[in-house]
Amino acid sequence: MREVVCELIHKIMTENTENKNEEQEILSDEAQTPLEVATEEVENEPVEEESEWSKVQGELAEMKDKYVRLYAEFDNFRRRTSKERMDLIQTAGESVLKEIVPILDDFQRANKSFENVTDVEPIKEGIGLIFNKLQRLTTSNGVKIMEAQGADFNADFHECITQFPAPSEDLKGKVIDVIENGYFLNDKVIRFAKVVVGS
Repeated sequence: MREVVCELIHKIMTENTENKNEEQEILSDEAQTPLEVATEEVENEPVEEESEWSKVQGELAEMKDKYVRLYAEFDNFRRRTSKERMDLIQTAGESVLKEIVPILDDFQRANKSFENVTDVEPIKEGIGLIFNKLQRLTTSNGVKIMEAQGADFNADFHECITQFPAPSEDLKGKVIDVIENGYFLNDKVIRFAKVVVGS
């Protein structure tokens, strides 16, 4: 009987020891699993970071390329518009000058006729015709003479050369003489009238 009890105790102790060993193995396996998982995650992170980094570098290179192309396109546009503007400035008055050239021809013909003509009346008449032609041309292109004689002095339109005592009270502060006509181009002053103002 004693032997049976000893054997039973030995068996129970052996089972307890085996159970403890199994529990320790299970515990050590559980403890290692999160560590191994964390280690694997750390090992996998650089691979993900590298792929993310290369993706960002690719996007950056693409954006740089777009920027360089856009800058070059804008620079070309700026040069082209600058050249067009210079061409426009140089040829802006071309149509008006084409219309003035025939009037210059008329003046040349009149100048030649001065040498042989002794009568003044045909010369006056010819110059009057040329002047009217030139006046029609300027009017058709929007140039108007400024009516300044007898008007109130206005610094926006007139340039006072000098002041004279007004011949009458109602002419004080008014234009009493026009030295040089002023001109409008489509209601914009292109030349101020040089005037004498009554004081």
